[in-house]
Amino acid sequence: MTQRPATPILDTVQTPADMRGLSLDKLRELADEVRADLIDAVSRTGGHLGAGLGVVELTVALHHVFETPRDRLIWDVGHQCYPHKILTGRRETLRTIRQPGGISGFTLRSESEYDPFGAGHSSTSISAGLGMKVACDLMGDDRHVVCVIGDGAMSAGMAYEAMNNAGAMNSKLIVILNDNDMSIAPPVGAMSAYLSKVLSSKPWLSARNIAKEMAARFPGPLERAAKRAEEYARGLVTGGTLFEELGFYYVGPIDGHKMDHLVPVLKNVRDTNHEGPVLIHVVTQKGRGYPPAEAAADKYHGVSKFDVVTGDQVKAKPNAPSYTAVFAKALIEEARHDDRIVAISAAMPGGTGLDKFEREFPTRTFDVGIAEQHAVTFAAGLACEGYKPFAAIYSTFLQRAYDQVVHDVAIQNLPVRFAIDRAGFVGADGATHQGVFDLCYLCCLPNMVVMCPSDEAELVHAVATAAAHGDGPIAFRYPRGEGVGTALPERGEVLPIGKARVLREGTSVALLSVGPRLAHCQKAAEDLAAKGLSTTVADMRFAKPFDTELVRRLAATHEVLITVEEGARGGFGAHLLQFMSDEGLLDHGLKVRTLAIPDHFFEHDKPETQYAKARLTQADIVETALKALGRGTEGAARA
Repeated sequence: MTQRPATPILDTVQTPADMRGLSLDKLRELADEVRADLIDAVSRTGGHLGAGLGVVELTVALHHVFETPRDRLIWDVGHQCYPHKILTGRRETLRTIRQPGGISGFTLRSESEYDPFGAGHSSTSISAGLGMKVACDLMGDDRHVVCVIGDGAMSAGMAYEAMNNAGAMNSKLIVILNDNDMSIAPPVGAMSAYLSKVLSSKPWLSARNIAKEMAARFPGPLERAAKRAEEYARGLVTGGTLFEELGFYYVGPIDGHKMDHLVPVLKNVRDTNHEGPVLIHVVTQKGRGYPPAEAAADKYHGVSKFDVVTGDQVKAKPNAPSYTAVFAKALIEEARHDDRIVAISAAMPGGTGLDKFEREFPTRTFDVGIAEQHAVTFAAGLACEGYKPFAAIYSTFLQRAYDQVVHDVAIQNLPVRFAIDRAGFVGADGATHQGVFDLCYLCCLPNMVVMCPSDEAELVHAVATAAAHGDGPIAFRYPRGEGVGTALPERGEVLPIGKARVLREGTSVALLSVGPRLAHCQKAAEDLAAKGLSTTVADMRFAKPFDTELVRRLAATHEVLITVEEGARGGFGAHLLQFMSDEGLLDHGLKVRTLAIPDHFFEHDKPETQYAKARLTQADIVETALKALGRGTEGAARA
């Protein structure tokens, strides 16, 4: 482990107030020290690195110019907030980030007064910021509200909805577009920096207002022509016509790594009397200042522990392929046999494995950006024309497109295939990314089929089943991380819809497993058998429709039925109870228990700890069965 870098200026900064009197030269030195401290901290814990490295100078400049926390500073998503945490009293605790008991990897209101809005999903900052600014206006409070949004987040429609509303309301909201891959900006140099300073200055804004007033005195046609000429001239030199049309005064682009560019512009925008929202276009580089991250921005977006000198990340050797990799391989195999299969990602081709699919089928792969709503309805359109779209979206992100799942897919009974990655607990990503609600929000939808593969071989079968299913929408959910090491078939088999498989027959306790808790159910059955309790284990395979014939048989022949699912309450267990109540299966002394994730949000922790807190372990299943039978725990050991 390397020694921590020397940081003499940063050592004097406990809060942003400590840096407001620093000169530009000292601010540059401070930025260098923040970058070195960030690299050192993340090398010890892992976490998000590239995005934070890209906004170091911007973060320093913002806290230097604005009076945070009185002025509200909102970071869109949390990937870029690590430098912000260093400068707002969390420098030491940054070395606990995403660790059990440590601070969050995202902004979190309960963590600091400098985090006015929590963010784990993208594209929310402008909406939240506008709400805060309007509240300030209603109270007569002149505090500033600044939103920092990355250009990736600008691909989401919500950002433009908010900008359109902000332009119409004319509140002085400040939005900073962190353009970190040059997708919008032309090359940035001295001329664009000079123009930005001019365009944000009081003289320019005053002259512009005078010109508007003069134009207003002309007859209608001349007024419109004068306004168009002024906007056209600005658009030629800045490229900001789109933002101007949304009602924002556009400034930029400026180099986000040059303090003498950033600070004057931010001060100009802060001090001007200009009414209405302002957008400052700042160009940055992901991974800035750390060569390995500059060379491979994708690999250093999120990292495990790494060697600062070499950049080599410390990663455990996998025992089995990841569920994501298994899905990708299975989908590729199905696509080789069916040219109507297409794949859709919402800005996560690498995270969902569709980058592998794209290498083999580039014309049948579509990354629509951070636009889950569009992704789902786009898939619906493809399904209308006879294609077989697989929309691969994380469970937590599919929530953002729920209206489209209901209205555009389920109501029309269109055969869209939803590959739901990161279902269940996700460990260090915390509450904003736990994929625990999809069973609840999908199982309640008419026409929807929901599969829950219990291991990687079952996932291969689920992909084949989804490809063959043409009668309405179908979803299959699978967890983050490695599989359990099950041998994989070359190609999946098509499963009968709604049919379970019984892995162990018993007569006293029936364990109905939905998804990857199956291995714990099997071990629990062995423990119960050792206590003299004959136990059935069923892999339900489908949360909807589930195997009602099997449920009737087990209800008639067992004393206790226990459902086990890695999802929130209101999912499979709730639907099973509804069915059994409707069928009168609860009228004869049968005991039914449902094990699901408790009704609260789970913060970041190790997955095994999360399972124990949720009471979804082998020992919890045994304890539940014994208590249902009135036998107590009888020394059941916790797993």
